[in-house]
Amino acid sequence: MRMVDIIAKKRDGKELSKEEITFWIDGLKNKSIPDYQTTALLMAIVFKDMSFEETTYLTENYLYSGDQIDLSAIEGKKVDKHSTGGVGDKTTIILSPIVAAAGGKVAKMSGRGLGHTGGTLDKLESIPGYNIELTSQEFIDQVNDINIAVVGQTGNLVYADKVIYGLRDVTATVDSKPLIAASVMSKKLAGGADCVLLDVKYGEGAFMKTVEDASELAKTMIHIGESLGRRVNAMITNMNQPLGHAIGNALEVNEAILTLQNKGPKDLEELCLIASAYMLYHGELAESVEAGYELALETLRSGKAYEKFLEWIQAQGGDISVFDDLESFTHADYAHEVKSQVSGYLHDLHALELGIVSMHLGAGRKTAEDSIDMKAGIILNKEVGDKIEVGDVLATLYSSNPIAKEYDQDTHDCFVIESSPIDKPKLIADVL
Repeated sequence: MRMVDIIAKKRDGKELSKEEITFWIDGLKNKSIPDYQTTALLMAIVFKDMSFEETTYLTENYLYSGDQIDLSAIEGKKVDKHSTGGVGDKTTIILSPIVAAAGGKVAKMSGRGLGHTGGTLDKLESIPGYNIELTSQEFIDQVNDINIAVVGQTGNLVYADKVIYGLRDVTATVDSKPLIAASVMSKKLAGGADCVLLDVKYGEGAFMKTVEDASELAKTMIHIGESLGRRVNAMITNMNQPLGHAIGNALEVNEAILTLQNKGPKDLEELCLIASAYMLYHGELAESVEAGYELALETLRSGKAYEKFLEWIQAQGGDISVFDDLESFTHADYAHEVKSQVSGYLHDLHALELGIVSMHLGAGRKTAEDSIDMKAGIILNKEVGDKIEVGDVLATLYSSNPIAKEYDQDTHDCFVIESSPIDKPKLIADVL
């Protein structure tokens, strides 16, 4: 069997066998197959897609390419959540302590940024001292002790996905449904959770552009999970505008903290409460989704969720004293206000382009070797549906480096302002 024949087969739109996929992943593990051949196959998959059977084989090969975490030592149902990524998506940092404070066991592995999105690990590492690397035993012990741990995948866990994840980021092969499904579900399965809630996003700021594509991806992941013995639900959510007001690592942690303090954007809060409701229900801590919502709301309003957030960050080495002065925590050396050149109503926000501007400011990676400016990013001052006057501040750009003038116009062009009023968009399209 030769890798070049496997690439050609997929290039021609033919279905790969389980043996061929196993040959590829085994070669990736033992380094007998070079990265350039893997990236060639990834591009062929983007163009020619994979069947459900191929995607399942790929998921299983990812899963068995490294260790798996046995969470049976943790009492109760272990719940996990995964988002397919979007601009300004900081939901993990909010809903995880809500669920944990309500008694749920949140044992979560997260990833770094892909393309224009910021990964949860990148955001958490904006907190000085936060340790994303725990041993399996430390991970288990922490969840037993405080109900929550959020870590990165180690070299011993779904190794093949970790390698391919990094290659996809820099080869324009991120937005492929089978590659996303295999990556997400292999990590969820290896992480050992009993119940998984998927937040599958659609729209310009997400990898899936339509509700239909997002639903198809969600159904594939649900099928994979259930076939391997996990309870899986999926929320289909709108990413045609960034989630919340903050884009960028420290800025998003700051917005997550404000939300946990009951001072955050209401759309972001509501999404996190609904997601928490499903996690609490499937974790057998609420008799219904509605009861789960009330429990999540009480946990948030009482301050217990924020207390759990501080306990979690401190348990993983984070310096929580930086939260005493959030302005200092997010302070960047350079800031620039983008002001409206016209009056009207905000009809649309080009979330993808805003994510790209944020990346150019330093909040994301153009290549795998790039370092991230934790202070860089964008604060949005307007939401879709808002009335706008000439001179209103639409957004503020932040960076540790001087901000190029071109980013003012690039950002302004992301705001589609029309003369007629428009209703605010619906955030959650469906729950599967």
